[in-house]
Amino acid sequence: QSTVCEKIMELLGQNEVERRQRKVLILSQDSFYKVLTAEQQAKALKGQYNFDHPDAFDNDLMHTTLKSIVEGKTVEVPTYDFVTHSRLAETTVVYPADVVLFEGILVFYNQDIRDMFHLRLFVDTDSDVRLSRRVLRDMKRGRDLEQILTQYTTFVKPAFEEFCLPTKKYADVIIPRGVDNMVAINLIVQHIQDILNGDICKWQRGAVNGHGRSSKRPFPEQPQGGAVLGAGKRSHLESSSRPH
Repeated sequence: QSTVCEKIMELLGQNEVERRQRKVLILSQDSFYKVLTAEQQAKALKGQYNFDHPDAFDNDLMHTTLKSIVEGKTVEVPTYDFVTHSRLAETTVVYPADVVLFEGILVFYNQDIRDMFHLRLFVDTDSDVRLSRRVLRDMKRGRDLEQILTQYTTFVKPAFEEFCLPTKKYADVIIPRGVDNMVAINLIVQHIQDILNGDICKWQRGAVNGHGRSSKRPFPEQPQGGAVLGAGKRSHLESSSRPH
């Protein structure tokens, strides 16, 4: 999901803009992992703590932070260290933006948070791809392969099936093949550009009001003429724009 967000930012040219001046920003659910007790941290260092369970996240702080961003306030977002499994003292300053891409594995799970989003996107990525990306990512964080695979089979895969996959039903748009689906990504980029230009399409207004959503269906693999916008992981991407 983070790869899709980064591609969207790249295509919008927002990566080249100074952070304070950006109209689009990425915020990750991973920043809101709870502060662990000494016992939980010891388990985490052994790969025995379930970071994929809904209870692993500080949903109250997440909701408060998102609400402040929607209200156009500058906020301080926690910085999480994935090597030591701890929240650092330093925070990241997030400035007001017109569009917020909020990404994470369980961004649809909590209803109060889910209801804040104006457009919900589910990035549907093959399980083998998800595993390979996780292995590469965690090895860069200094973990050994055996621990990564044990954690995957014990916590990650079961949690995906129990908590993450069922939230797919809440998506307005389903994007197959993740970042490889440039047709879908380009459509999302165009939609964000329409928001930034003040030219919001009717189905998005319906989504903002919680009414009038079209039936969910995946983006087509190939363009099929006319308007291709189709309303409808372990990979999620969410786009949430401030009130217009």
